Amino acid sequence: MKISKDILSTAKKTILSEAKAIEQLASFVNDDFEKVVKTILNANGRVIVTGIGKSANIGTKIVATLNSTGTPAVFMHAADAIHGDLGNILRDDVVLCLSKSGNTPEIKVLIPLIKNYGNTIVAITGNKDSYLAKNANYILNSYVEKEACPNNLAPTNSTTAQLVIGDALAVCLLEQRDFTSRDFAKYHPGGALGKKLYLRVGEIAANNESPKVKLSTPIKDVIIEISKKRLGVTAVVEDGTIQGIITDGDIRRMLEKNLDFKDLLAKDIMSPQPIAIDQTTMAVKALDIMQDKDITQILVTKEGHYHGVVHFHDLIKEGII
Repeated sequence: MKISKDILSTAKKTILSEAKAIEQLASFVNDDFEKVVKTILNANGRVIVTGIGKSANIGTKIVATLNSTGTPAVFMHAADAIHGDLGNILRDDVVLCLSKSGNTPEIKVLIPLIKNYGNTIVAITGNKDSYLAKNANYILNSYVEKEACPNNLAPTNSTTAQLVIGDALAVCLLEQRDFTSRDFAKYHPGGALGKKLYLRVGEIAANNESPKVKLSTPIKDVIIEISKKRLGVTAVVEDGTIQGIITDGDIRRMLEKNLDFKDLLAKDIMSPQPIAIDQTTMAVKALDIMQDKDITQILVTKEGHYHGVVHFHDLIKEGII
């Protein structure tokens, strides 16, 4: 196949075309948008999102965003709705219908059925004169002058516009609900995102060995403790209180001095007043500290006493990085 056109030029043109279409959406935001947000906030039911074709694909993403930000939502394909899935709609649900033209056959069949149920209908459409727009309670205008597709056929700018309106709705609802990062963590407990929001260093340290020696521990035993616990470090502890830290780097530097170290004790080579964080500290905060201080291990305390160690590799393993 002969490639005759400038690929990079086409890519940039597409991106700029979609950016222009999105920028135009801001001028369409009106009182209906605010009313839709308030209607959803005050509804006792869920948001039912429906559409067909590419609009259906966008609808599933809007549902995912709403659910993850505290607004219960369900996707219902417009074609399936008229073949049994209308049972998804409950009395107090708000129906969000996506359609560029607003005149597809499935939409024309579906809308009267929903109206008979008495549900509020919100239209996201690019045609304010369409059947959907005329029969909706509220209209969110997603009009675009043309598609990024050179044939003005493939849904590109229009579906991006629908997506952005859905995101705008979700963010408005999120803010109105005072949805915090703690709330967000409840809906995202799995994966790296969830762990950044809820994983604390105490949970990581509890899974590790807790290397420790006393101030009077001989260097030979210090080396054994570091090697045995496999964290490249040991805390120097007296009566549960951290006195210092010894890393494998400290051991190497001691050996490089060619000293007769057989009489040395832990207190002789330790670094006093090491950085230590409470077990309740978020793992992502620990990462920030380790990167800022250029260290690979950090000591963890519990109620002021030594609790354990978190290694940089632990954070990699947990997907925090």
